[in-house]
Amino acid sequence: MKIVTWNINGIRTFRGGIKKALDSLDADIICVQETKVTRDLLDERTAIVEGYNSYFSFSRGRSGYSGVATYCKDSATPFAAEEGLTGLLTNHEGAVGCYGDQKEFSSEELQPLDNEGRAVITQHRIMCREKEEMVAVINVYCPRADPEKPERKQFKLQFYKVLQCRAEAILKEGSHVIVLGDVNTSHRQIDHCDPSDTDDFSENPGRKWLNSFLHSGREEVAMKAEDPNEESDAASQDANRSGKFVDTFRLFHPTRTSAFTCWSTLTGARQTNYGTRIDYVLADRRLAEEQFVAADIMPEVEGSDHCPVWGRLGCRLLASPKPPALCTRYLPEFAGKQQKLSRFLVKVDQTSARAALPGSQEEGEKRENSNPSGAGSVGGKRRALTSDPAVPKGKKTKTVKTSSNPQGSLLSFFKPKPSSAFPSTGAPPQQCVEKAHRVGASHKAPQLSTSGGGGAEDDHAAATAKPLTARRAAGSPDANKGASSGFWKSVFHGPPPPPCCKVHGEPCVLRTVKKEGPNVGKQFFVCARPQGHASNPEARCNYFTWVDRGK
Repeated sequence: MKIVTWNINGIRTFRGGIKKALDSLDADIICVQETKVTRDLLDERTAIVEGYNSYFSFSRGRSGYSGVATYCKDSATPFAAEEGLTGLLTNHEGAVGCYGDQKEFSSEELQPLDNEGRAVITQHRIMCREKEEMVAVINVYCPRADPEKPERKQFKLQFYKVLQCRAEAILKEGSHVIVLGDVNTSHRQIDHCDPSDTDDFSENPGRKWLNSFLHSGREEVAMKAEDPNEESDAASQDANRSGKFVDTFRLFHPTRTSAFTCWSTLTGARQTNYGTRIDYVLADRRLAEEQFVAADIMPEVEGSDHCPVWGRLGCRLLASPKPPALCTRYLPEFAGKQQKLSRFLVKVDQTSARAALPGSQEEGEKRENSNPSGAGSVGGKRRALTSDPAVPKGKKTKTVKTSSNPQGSLLSFFKPKPSSAFPSTGAPPQQCVEKAHRVGASHKAPQLSTSGGGGAEDDHAAATAKPLTARRAAGSPDANKGASSGFWKSVFHGPPPPPCCKVHGEPCVLRTVKKEGPNVGKQFFVCARPQGHASNPEARCNYFTWVDRGK
């Protein structure tokens, strides 16, 4: 039995398709996090994969956010499945149950923990030493503690507590438990690229929770033997609290360094392996010590800012003859069942329907409709507006222009005005037009020539055409475009040429401060190399300079 967890950072980013990605992992149970898909965006190709049955949890508050999914091979079909940790989302048969004591939480605290789509539980039958047992696989995407949002720190700790409560309750009922996924906390200093850069590393609340959740076993003894000087405060807490779960990776690789599963894509830290290990396969102590035969990470697999983590067990999975009710193939949109008409009818709020137009556009339309006589004039005549009184109040009214002049042909809009081709004589425009027609009738179309052999009519036409050509050139689009371009170039300056960093002598990259504060929006130059440890000569140096806005 092989199990894999992977934070994929968007399930729709697989270029070769989801089936190809699942097959490449070669596992019986594949748990993915951060799918970034809600139910309305889930397509059949992602939900129904040949050879697998899938179970999703969606974010109910934000689109394109969070979300987890568990794909099980048909040979590993679970007999029970459930979305969430609290049980508040369970209204179907085939649930896992065993919710533990949640008295310390109010319903107002529990509901948000499941509304972000962060957990799916599947329960399977396994054959261990000719004895049939059960194992619950809890696929989790734990929240991140945003330092700029103190409430998210409390939210993360509550999620940890509910997760531990649920896992231990299922374990108490006689089923094995595997908790795997993105826990969003590196446990030991050995799991962090630069623990000295983090203030009070061992005092982090997330690490304290991991200390209470995990059991201190032989891997801790091996770590002490490898580095006797390492701080052992957390280890002593482990020994005192004696958690019920084991970090399977450290069970087989207790002293491996630089074994990271997550890197910053913004700084290119994966190139220098400057990351953290925050993705785990955690199993209950007896299952880990008796059935796990191997566990490791897969940093060579790209496609996300995380890499997959896997574990292999010696036991054999027993497939259920029928998937539980949470399986996506039973969703009405994929089951091929006729849906009720009411599913497609949405009640529309009339107030929101009236506010469909942008504010400025709607206000302008209101002013025009309320004062039609003052809407402007064309050719010295007022523009009359008519509206149909039978049009409903929420509908837009059509504006109709009326004019005493008949509609002209399209060609008339491309002909030059006659008055512009003749000098002003004080005569009415109509007389000038008639005079022009008489000139054209007595002389056939004159040829404008730059040679000296032209007649009087040619000289007159050339003299008339020269000022017209000059006027057109002055108002030509190319001339206006050049003047406009020169103006904007004088107003806006592009970024200055990048300086070279002092260590590598290479051109720097331009960055912009996005964090809220006094420097938000300011730009600066830093070394273009990927982020890494200060002792790595191939990593980014500490060159930094602000962009001078005056340049």
